[in-house]
Amino acid sequence: MSTSGQTDTSGQQGTFGQQGTFEQRGIVVVAHNLRSAHNVGSLLRTGEVFAVDTVHVTGFTPYPQHPDDERDPVLAARQTRRLAKAAAGAERTMPLRRHDDVHALLDSLHEDGYTVAGLEIDPDAVTLGDYSPGPKVALVLGDEVRGIDPDLRSRCDLLLEIPMFGRKSSLNVSVAAGIALYALRAM
Repeated sequence: MSTSGQTDTSGQQGTFGQQGTFEQRGIVVVAHNLRSAHNVGSLLRTGEVFAVDTVHVTGFTPYPQHPDDERDPVLAARQTRRLAKAAAGAERTMPLRRHDDVHALLDSLHEDGYTVAGLEIDPDAVTLGDYSPGPKVALVLGDEVRGIDPDLRSRCDLLLEIPMFGRKSSLNVSVAAGIALYALRAM
């Protein structure tokens, strides 16, 4: 863990996002308090497919084991195995950074020119199809049960939602992220 409270676990830097047929808008993901290592693994794999620049994990979101890992080695290894099963190798190629302070991360993203967009079911949310993203977007994801905490919602520039047409009114967080990342990349 570096003194800034960030850990880079990507394994490869500078090689990702150089290819692809979509416009190369800067997209990062902030995964805050996701519970499932499988969801994080799926998010890394999806991020790789849609040329996400970095996945930032905060709170208790699981992340792969790394050389300076301060977690219990048994817990870190278990989370890494579960994550790797869904990531299918993307845990070694998708840049990932762990941050101790989500508020400082969002402040930094704002300073770097990112529009911070929370993906959330909310009466004030903009439907994904009606959103015209700028050149840099940070997509914020919340936990699988309660979504994005109210204090983090208030720090987002806007909230985005995926229209639902069936009987169910929510999606798995990694599935929702995939839909949103496709839309952000293809727009």
